[in-house]
Amino acid sequence: MEPNVGTVDRVIRIVAGLAVIGAGVYYQSWWGAVGLVLLLTGLMRVCPGYMPFRMSTCGRKPEEKAS
Repeated sequence: MEPNVGTVDRVIRIVAGLAVIGAGVYYQSWWGAVGLVLLLTGLMRVCPGYMPFRMSTCGRKPEEKAS
């Protein structure tokens, strides 16, 4: 799969994921498991939610020049 999560988006997802997991552990709630989704999408750089809309927060790819 092609990465569709950019650098800033990736950092936000990882930090938010760790925060949600930490809150889930602190409050002894299973909702902390939701943080795993954020953490995994940040680490893998692929967000399935972006795919149907063909979204990407990665930078623009340089256009290939025709020879």
